[in-house]
Amino acid sequence: MSFFISDAMAEAAPAAAQQQPGLMEALFPFVILFIVFYFLLIRPQSKRAKEHKLMVEAIAKGDEVVTQGGLFGKVTEVSDEYLQVKLADNVEVKLQRGAVASLLPKGTIKSL
Repeated sequence: MSFFISDAMAEAAPAAAQQQPGLMEALFPFVILFIVFYFLLIRPQSKRAKEHKLMVEAIAKGDEVVTQGGLFGKVTEVSDEYLQVKLADNVEVKLQRGAVASLLPKGTIKSL
């Protein structure tokens, strides 16, 4: 039985123990990943939302707009939250301001 004990004691000490990464070294990849996401996803999206909000607030009577549904027409009436848009002769719809995708240059819609 003593030969088992001597073998265990004769075993060499483990090689140099590997050092555990510090807190900063462990979080560094996540910080870099967040920075990349911020500049590629978060910042451009918030910039687009801000521009859309300003555009929607600036809509006035007579402007030509395209809705998010793809319809285009001329604004005939403006209220705080809704717009009345003329799509064709005798066809007018009431939309929420947020449903406007973009403004068209004046004179784009000739038939209305």
